[in-house]
Amino acid sequence: MIELIPAIDIIDGKCVRLTKGDYEQKTVYGDPLEMALSFERIGYRRLHVVDLDGAKSRHIVNESVLHRLATETSLIIDFGGGIKTDDDIEKAFSCGAAMVTVGSVAVTQPELFGRWLQKYGPERIILGADVRHGRISINGWKEDSVEELLPFLKRYVDMGVKNVLCTEISKDGTLAGPAIELYKEVMAKYPSLHLIASGGVSSMDDIVRLNDAGIPAVVFGKAIYEGKINLNELWDWQNESSPA
Repeated sequence: MIELIPAIDIIDGKCVRLTKGDYEQKTVYGDPLEMALSFERIGYRRLHVVDLDGAKSRHIVNESVLHRLATETSLIIDFGGGIKTDDDIEKAFSCGAAMVTVGSVAVTQPELFGRWLQKYGPERIILGADVRHGRISINGWKEDSVEELLPFLKRYVDMGVKNVLCTEISKDGTLAGPAIELYKEVMAKYPSLHLIASGGVSSMDDIVRLNDAGIPAVVFGKAIYEGKINLNELWDWQNESSPA
């Protein structure tokens, strides 16, 4: 059964969503803690948090928000955005993240990423693979690298990576539907991965399709805030569909 992971993106301490990673196309939705508590009340256990200020600034900015979320909810938080140094990753964990998502460092400093993977273990490190035109994008989606997705994943699967968050940037925040064929291609190549699909989820039907395609997990945000997904109905569907 697919794992359901609501998302909170943060700018200036507020819950926001961007369209296609464009900071000029920003919608503000309010207090991240209130949003997280609403997820928790329904029964959700996981939360994906992105420090968009951190991604842009190349260091963690909204650690105080992370600390509030971690101390005032019981959600299992994976946190990303601006994790570039040993100090950043230590700060993320000390502020309450159970896992961190690291993308840019895996491209620009593979030795450092490998050291983190060894130090903290593959259960706590999620490889961020943000894709645009088939190539990995870095630094808050401001730069496209020369890395192609499948060879990039192979390098880190061979190093022991188990968790990958893959975002199709052209889909993100568009409510245009997820890149299911891309995710199926990844799963066919690396069936042991815990692949987390991200970008474009617009409805419960999209999540059902991802589940039917065998995708292990999905992150979704804008569809929640725009009222395209009813979280109670989605939770009921998951519980009804899960094996007894």
